[in-house]
Amino acid sequence: MRETSKLIGHQTLFRNLIYLDQIQNFPNKILISGPKGIGKKTLINHFLNYFYSKKYDTVYDLRKNEFKLNNNLSKLISANSHPNIFKIKKNKDKKIIEIDQIREMIQFLNQTSFNNESRFIIIEDINLLGINSANALLKSIEEPNNNTFFILINNSEFKILETIKSRCLEYKSNLLNSEVIEIVNNYFNSDIYKDINLDFINNYNSPSFLISLVNFVESNDLSINNCNIEDFLAYVIKNKLYTSDEFIKEYLNLFIELFFYKNINNSKKISFKIKKYFYLKLSYVKKYNLDFESFFLEFNDKLLSE
Repeated sequence: MRETSKLIGHQTLFRNLIYLDQIQNFPNKILISGPKGIGKKTLINHFLNYFYSKKYDTVYDLRKNEFKLNNNLSKLISANSHPNIFKIKKNKDKKIIEIDQIREMIQFLNQTSFNNESRFIIIEDINLLGINSANALLKSIEEPNNNTFFILINNSEFKILETIKSRCLEYKSNLLNSEVIEIVNNYFNSDIYKDINLDFINNYNSPSFLISLVNFVESNDLSINNCNIEDFLAYVIKNKLYTSDEFIKEYLNLFIELFFYKNINNSKKISFKIKKYFYLKLSYVKKYNLDFESFFLEFNDKLLSE
């Protein structure tokens, strides 16, 4: 693990949040929206490290926007063990954020804060709230305690309930392509971005996706430079990783999109009609929990095999 964590990108929003805190006008309810994987949680993590370290001059470096990973505060925040921070995200074995998680949050709020300090409620993927969970959350954020702050995080490709959105001050976040490159290279402490096969590079891919891609390719003894999208999908299908690997399952649609983006105009056998057919079939497979194997066998036979 690296010795420090540096915030790359999100500078305007980060400075705005700090300014609002410094003038004691920090909103009780904030919604941060932006594309998936650009570092919204990292941004919040930096703000929390800044906020709770204000009494310690050496903990958070505002000049460099970085903090040391080995100090007690950052360890508590990273481990979700800070007594005044409550984080909610969907459990891995569930499809939504359930009402029991909101009830735990309410119990947390009913307790006295540690050292009478401000408390933060962080909710990831707010679009995954169930109806009952959303209704229970609304009751809590209607009139929050002056010492309690809600930060809701949403991937901008998803819509959220207007009743929740309308009660929050929304901030939109994004990254420049140069910042994506810097984040990826900083993570691996090398100039690895230039080695990633061009089939996986476009203006929509997040640093989180590219970092996970490099880790996946290297752990499977593939070449990040020579492995194109066709070879990648053939490897995934051969090893049935679409059912067992979390990274592949999470970005399955993106890999299919990258394949068609490259081949739609470069192959006589791949047309918009074929693309529409496979997109529709994949949506049915996901929606009705059908057999992925038959889908990918057909995809391989019709599109990947010579």
